[in-house]
Amino acid sequence: MTSQRTRDRLINRLREQGIVNESVLEVMRQTPRHIFIDEALSHRAYEDTALPIGFNQTISQPFIVARMTETLLADGPLDKVLEVGTGSGYQTSILAPLVSELFSVERIRPLQEKARERLKLLGLSNVHLKHTDGGMGWSVKAPFDGILAACAPEEVPEELKQQLAIGGRLIIPVGGSDSQELKLVLRLSEEEFSTEVLECVKFVPLLSGTVR
Repeated sequence: MTSQRTRDRLINRLREQGIVNESVLEVMRQTPRHIFIDEALSHRAYEDTALPIGFNQTISQPFIVARMTETLLADGPLDKVLEVGTGSGYQTSILAPLVSELFSVERIRPLQEKARERLKLLGLSNVHLKHTDGGMGWSVKAPFDGILAACAPEEVPEELKQQLAIGGRLIIPVGGSDSQELKLVLRLSEEEFSTEVLECVKFVPLLSGTVR
């Protein structure tokens, strides 16, 4: 169930659902999603579904990973990107080959440590990890050309908006447990932002504080 043929079927499904960025599709084809989940669930690794990874967290549905990555890169290659919510490291491993430098924050240390091992296994040396409250971002490394959040706050955190470079893009799910929308926030100038709703989604909430 982890063969290249199985991965190819997933890529074909993503194409059918409207993913067109060939670079994103190729990275997803080459990335072994089964190493990011428990062995007991590895037979489901290439289904287009979210799966549990412990600590009430999930590995995101491949379509959503592809959609968010494609949207983040819609204006072309990015040099410096922030990921909020490393989780299993799967989204991190899809983004890393497509950007120059990736900074990823995670509030749950055991998840971060597992992700670190997987990223090392894949030879992804342009990723910098930090154990911290995700809603605060990584201000000392700002500004970022792009920010991708894999967890949903009730409102777009002002801290993240302020860490965007002018012309930068923020992809973030927003809302409570009943209703969430995936939003694209563009920083037009020092003070001006535009927001576009992309689609309805369901993500784990963005929580404050850290877990050791």
